[in-house]
Amino acid sequence: MTGWLIAFGLAIAAFLAMLFVGRIPRSTREIGAAALLLGLAGYAWQGHPGLTGMPRMARKATGEKFDEKLAEQRRGLAERYGKAAQWLVISDSYGRRGMTKESANVLLSGLRATPDDANLWLGLGNALVAHADGIVSPGADFAYRRSMALDPQGPAPRYFYGLALARGGRLQAARDLWEPLAASAPRGSEVKAELEANIARIDAIMKQGAPDGQ
Repeated sequence: MTGWLIAFGLAIAAFLAMLFVGRIPRSTREIGAAALLLGLAGYAWQGHPGLTGMPRMARKATGEKFDEKLAEQRRGLAERYGKAAQWLVISDSYGRRGMTKESANVLLSGLRATPDDANLWLGLGNALVAHADGIVSPGADFAYRRSMALDPQGPAPRYFYGLALARGGRLQAARDLWEPLAASAPRGSEVKAELEANIARIDAIMKQGAPDGQ
């Protein structure tokens, strides 16, 4: 109800302003009134006048979303010496400040220059997931799959795609990516131990009947 009162109040105030401040001629008053009524009709159609107001806090541009450990793992598994490094370094700098959109846009610029760089596609997937608060959006899904297609033997695309899927609750899909990767990882390596531990946790969760978001 409050929404309607505010809307009608603003419409009346606008009409009075046109009459006494703008001094519109009599011939155009009906047109002005009709325009205001159309505005109210649009509000009734697309707005939500019955909902109570709720203040929204602007999200601060902080680095809370940026996972420094994740970035270091990516550098170790993928692009430390590759051509993508310069773009990823700039993207990470935006990510640390919570500027996730800018972080992804930098990588898009890099991909325009080198569209077949698997590391840039991988970085874009990670950046889009961060921008979506951990959700693997269709864009992120495409970026990860493109990275895997360009680097089918590389461990990084499958590792980080699986990690994003697991964090998003798509446990079986993550397990399907990680199991062959763990089998092919060097014996005694840190990544092999981590993958095997992750797979064991997934198996335990799925055994308990937890819902899989796949």
